[in-house]
Amino acid sequence: MSILSFGKRRVAPQSEVPAEIEAFLDGFSIEVMPRTAEKVEDFRVLLPEGTRVYIAHIDGTPIEDMVATAKRLNDAGYPVMPHFPARIIPDAATLENWIAMYQGEAGVDQALLLAGGVAEPQGAFHCSMQLMETGLFDKAGFRRLHVAGHPEGNRDIDPDGSDRAVMEALRWKQAFSERTDAEMALATQFCFEARPVIDWADRLRAEGVTLPIHIGVAGPAKLQTLIKFAIACGVGPSLRVLQKRAMDVSKLLLPYEPTDFVAELAAHKAANPDFNIEKVHFFPLGGIKTNATWTRENGGAAGVPAADQ
Repeated sequence: MSILSFGKRRVAPQSEVPAEIEAFLDGFSIEVMPRTAEKVEDFRVLLPEGTRVYIAHIDGTPIEDMVATAKRLNDAGYPVMPHFPARIIPDAATLENWIAMYQGEAGVDQALLLAGGVAEPQGAFHCSMQLMETGLFDKAGFRRLHVAGHPEGNRDIDPDGSDRAVMEALRWKQAFSERTDAEMALATQFCFEARPVIDWADRLRAEGVTLPIHIGVAGPAKLQTLIKFAIACGVGPSLRVLQKRAMDVSKLLLPYEPTDFVAELAAHKAANPDFNIEKVHFFPLGGIKTNATWTRENGGAAGVPAADQ
């Protein structure tokens, strides 16, 4: 049997994994927090070299901890994409300082810009568009900017349950990508049901929003853990997938795995090559090691292609 190199670890190829799933997981990314990253002794044992790693910025986490985590990952061979949550950034001077710290100390040149999870802005910014308008990322040479996508809507942005404000913001971001040199993509909230995601992605394209989509996928975790995170993060109708599973006593104690969700999206992508979901972004809600193991076993043994880092 042939063996594939995988960072410092060598693993057997998963010959039984359908080609469309392997292709769909190619170049996947994953999200970590400083406190969870601290528990990982060596990321190179878990993730392929070149895997894009997002660093979630939780309100109250010192920027020094964020930058230290970014430096550790960058030094290990991973392109790092830190979160910049608009509502917890006091002013433009702080934003400029954060950018400089990430760039100077950790070699970062890409960012995920989002409003942030707090209800009220703590300073001058309340949305990602305001961060983009400062021009500070362009000035610093950040060439890749990702923004948030919401396949099931966002009640914080559209309290009435519509998606009018979300769509208006997406059109603005599409226009921004067209008038600047920024390489942009939508990194979405995690979902559990493929069909609504497919319909949402098709609708965006029909309305002229052609930004590549990096679809959020919840990694393997206990069902109770996923339901807790899904409710806290405002996951919409697809939460019913978990609720239905919770009603089945035979499955209640088994960990949830995103196999069916990923397989359905992968099959759709294989049948429709122009489908604008281009990458998978994992939220390792059941732990980084657990997520990395599932990904590897399901064909995700390729990190970010060199040309796309």
